[in-house]
Amino acid sequence: MIRFIKRSMVRVLVAVTNGSEEIELLTPLDLLRRCQAEVVLAASGNSLEVTLGKGVRIIADDLISNVSNQDFDMIVVPGGPGTGNLRDDPILIEMLRRQKQSQKWYAAICAAPALVFETHGLLEGEVGTCYPSCEKQLHNKSRVHDRVVVSNKCITSKGPGTAMEFALKLVEALYGQEKADELSHTIVFR
Repeated sequence: MIRFIKRSMVRVLVAVTNGSEEIELLTPLDLLRRCQAEVVLAASGNSLEVTLGKGVRIIADDLISNVSNQDFDMIVVPGGPGTGNLRDDPILIEMLRRQKQSQKWYAAICAAPALVFETHGLLEGEVGTCYPSCEKQLHNKSRVHDRVVVSNKCITSKGPGTAMEFALKLVEALYGQEKADELSHTIVFR
């Protein structure tokens, strides 16, 4: 059973970089904002303007470097062709390490569980799943066929086709099952 935060304003950082996958980025961001979470879309690097994996251009709310000392209830990392940029961002990695050490939620989808989390030891003591072509990089492969995996305070998912389930699991983690079910019904998902 997932224990959830019982306060009015939940803060979430969603990382973004050039090449982030659109569905994996925007689905969690959208659903969390529908729950009234304060979601900060933070860009890796030094530009707020980001071109996503399929060419969609967006403007981030802030830079990861500007919010690195802020406290977040959850950090979400999308996959996509730009995942290596997030893997190589030392500020984001330090934030994720603090998040894990503080036993706060952190989540990744697609290539990010393997390239970002596994590479930096963030899956140590956890099980997870990821995009099929990245599965060989996971140390613990016991749950790689699951669409979404919750392991302690770590949530991972397979890819664009699982983005809605992933996002609803994030909502459940932060707000509880009832809120996730209500949102699922509202958006006509289930």
